[in-house]
Amino acid sequence: MFKIKEKSFLMKFFDSFGLKKISWSLRRLHCPIPKNFLVLEIGSGGNPYYRSNVLIDKYLDTKERHWAPLVKDRKVILGSGEYLPFKNKSFDFIVASHVLEHSIEPELFIKELMRVGNSGYIETPHAFFERINPYDDHRSEIYFRDNTLFIKKKSNSIEDKELNFLYEHKSKKIMSKKVIPSNPEVFHTRIYWNKKINYKILNPNQISSWKINSSVDDHLFHITLRAKFAKYFLFIVRYIFSQRKRNNTIDIKQLLACPECKKNKLYFGYQTIYCHQCDKKYSHSDGIPNLNPLL
Repeated sequence: MFKIKEKSFLMKFFDSFGLKKISWSLRRLHCPIPKNFLVLEIGSGGNPYYRSNVLIDKYLDTKERHWAPLVKDRKVILGSGEYLPFKNKSFDFIVASHVLEHSIEPELFIKELMRVGNSGYIETPHAFFERINPYDDHRSEIYFRDNTLFIKKKSNSIEDKELNFLYEHKSKKIMSKKVIPSNPEVFHTRIYWNKKINYKILNPNQISSWKINSSVDDHLFHITLRAKFAKYFLFIVRYIFSQRKRNNTIDIKQLLACPECKKNKLYFGYQTIYCHQCDKKYSHSDGIPNLNPLL
């Protein structure tokens, strides 16, 4: 057991002066765990936490992270959060930041977190934020209350069309440009868990598997100079503070297991990974195992 400090000294310092936006930006530099902990990050995408030792993402390219290229500066696996390709309790800590809300099967996702890891961190948009600013690739509305993570699966990309219409035409401009950026913590859910995640799916029978619109136009988004600066700043932080030497020595094959049967009986052939236990086949190329099932 270890004591989790949810905020660093600097985060609390800026909070005390009402500078919540700065405090919020520093959360990615705060990972309150021992140095010897082995850390997995799920849905790492184009901006992984510096402290993560192993990264897993479902896609090389996807609209769900605005087509940002997958960062591959340490051990990377392609796989699903609902069917993690790792042995039981392989990791001491798991980071799942802005990924749970994308899951079609959030209960499976959470059970896999507890199977593969001993503790971790979850961050998502708050249910209220999702209701007024819905994303078509977000499948759930999530909030934390009474030490429990509540998850309501969305019936559609826009759960409340009337509210969304009123918000878009009246208050979105001031909310999105002033209120939300100045109070980011209020509009997000973030929890640390140890050994167990208390959760409740409010509507478990709801199906949330609509098709995401991924038109070519989605590639054409504008990156501001400020965003480019932030990107390079985070790159430098990752390079300086990450456990690069340790990461290079990790034998990922010793951690992997078949995502279907959960057995560590994988054979690595030429561009193919074969499970001796259940006969499932997967692939690997350019040093990246792809444990998403082959269709």
